[in-house]
Amino acid sequence: MATATSSAIGWIVLLSALVLPIGHSAFRVGGGWESVIRMPTESGGDDGEQEIGTRWAVLVAGSFGYGNYRHQADVCHAYQLLKKGGLKEENIVVMMHDDIANNPLNPRPGVIINHPQGEDVYAGVPKDYTGEHVTTTNLYAVILGNKSAVEGGSGKVVDSKPNDRIFIYYSDHGGPGVLGMPNMPFLYAADFIDVLKKKHASGGYKEMVIYVEACESGSIFEGLMPEDLNIYVTTASNAEESSWGTYCPGMDPSPPPEFITCLGDLYSVAWMEDSETHNLKEETIQKQYEEVKERTSNYNTYNTGSHVMEYGDKSFKDDKLYLFQGFDPSNANLSGNALAPTMPMEAINQRDADLLFLWKRYEQFDEGSKKKTEALREITETLVHRLHLDNSINLIGKLIFGSENGPSILNAVRPSGQALVDDWNCLKTMVQVFQTYCGPLTQYGMRHMRAFANICNRGSSKDAMVEACLNACESHISAKWSSSSQEYNA
Repeated sequence: MATATSSAIGWIVLLSALVLPIGHSAFRVGGGWESVIRMPTESGGDDGEQEIGTRWAVLVAGSFGYGNYRHQADVCHAYQLLKKGGLKEENIVVMMHDDIANNPLNPRPGVIINHPQGEDVYAGVPKDYTGEHVTTTNLYAVILGNKSAVEGGSGKVVDSKPNDRIFIYYSDHGGPGVLGMPNMPFLYAADFIDVLKKKHASGGYKEMVIYVEACESGSIFEGLMPEDLNIYVTTASNAEESSWGTYCPGMDPSPPPEFITCLGDLYSVAWMEDSETHNLKEETIQKQYEEVKERTSNYNTYNTGSHVMEYGDKSFKDDKLYLFQGFDPSNANLSGNALAPTMPMEAINQRDADLLFLWKRYEQFDEGSKKKTEALREITETLVHRLHLDNSINLIGKLIFGSENGPSILNAVRPSGQALVDDWNCLKTMVQVFQTYCGPLTQYGMRHMRAFANICNRGSSKDAMVEACLNACESHISAKWSSSSQEYNA
C-alpha cells in the first residue's frame, strides 16, 4: 500500500514503483468468441449425473469510473463465458454502471477487453441494471426473485425453482465487512448473508456457487456464512488482505499502448481463463478452486497475490462446473489446462490501481498544458484525501481510546472464524457519522472498516463517535469533500 508523503510530486515519483514485475505471461486468447451459441446437452454430462433444472447467474460490477475499467471488463467477460456455455440471456442478470464502453477515455469506443490480446466482451451484454439502478436494494431483490422490489432496470430477477442452480459473481473494491457499489449504501456482509438465508428458506434453488473479487472479501463470509444453505463460496482474498488488479500498463503482457488502465483482476481472470481452457463437464468446483488459488497466490509467492478462500457448504465440491457455468462444446476435447503450468502474473494492489491510472493519464498530456495541470491537481487531491482519511481515523481512535491504546484497538483482528463485528447496525451508524463529519470514505477508505467495527466492539457510543469526528475533522469539511460528493464515492 502506498504511504502518504508531504509532497504530491513525491507521490508521483513513487507511482512508477507500484507495478511489481515478477514474471512473464505466455497466455494468449485465441479465436475469440464464436458467433454461434451452442446449447449444452440437458440430459446429463459425461459423469452420468442427471441434470435437472435451470442455470441462473447474477453478475455484478460494483464500481464506476474509467479507472475501474477492470471490474466491468471482468463482468462482461463472465457474461460471454456463461453465454457460450449455453445459459440463456433470460437467466443471466447483469448489474454494472455501464460508463466504460463509451467513456471518452476509452480508446476503443463501444468495446471492452479483459485481456491484452482479448476480443470485445461488451457486445451483446444485457443492460439489466445500469447507472443509478445498480444498488444493494436491487441486488437483493434480484437474488430473491422479488420483481415488485426492484426499482428501474429491466425488471429481470432470479425466478428460480427448487431444482435450479445459481451462480453469483461480484467484482469490485471492498473492505472489512463491506463490498462497494456505484450507488450508496455499501453492501454489508450481514445483510447479504440474510438475503442468502431468505433465498434458501424459500426453496428457490438446489445449489448455489458464489465467486467474489474484492479486497478483504473473506470478511464478508468469515464467521457469518452457514454451512447448511447449499451454498459454496470462494473469495479472492482472506479477511485481512487486498486483492489485485492485473493486465495493467507497464506489465507483461501489457495492454495495448493506448490503454491507461488495468484490464482485469488477478482472481477474476484466473477463474475465467481456467474455465475457458477446460472441459467443464470434466472439471470440478474443487479443481477450479485449487487452480485459481495457486494462480492468484502467484504460485505461492504472495508478493503480488492473495489467499483465495472458501466458505459455506463444501459437500458438493465434486460437482462438475458445467452445472453452474454451462458447457462450451468447442472445449469438449480439452482434458487439461492450456495455460502454462507456472505462469506468474504481474499485479497491482487494488487500491493503488486508480493511482496508476491517474499517473498514466497525467503522462499523456503535453508539458505545460492545462490538461496536465488538471491531471496533477486530481492526483494531488486524491492523495490529500487519502492522507486525510488515514490521519483522521487514527486521531479518532486516540480521542476515544487514548493515545497509547487507540491504534492497537482500531487495528485489532478478531480470531479466525469470528465475524468482523457483533452489532452491524452500530457499524453502519459509525460509518455514517464519519462520512457526515469527515467526508466520504471512497473506495480507498473502505480499508478502514475494521477500525469502525472495533469501535463498536468496544462498546463506544454514537455520541462519543460524533464528538471524536468533530474534533478530528472540524477543519476538513468543504463542498469538495462533502458526503454528497459522488465523484469520490466508491
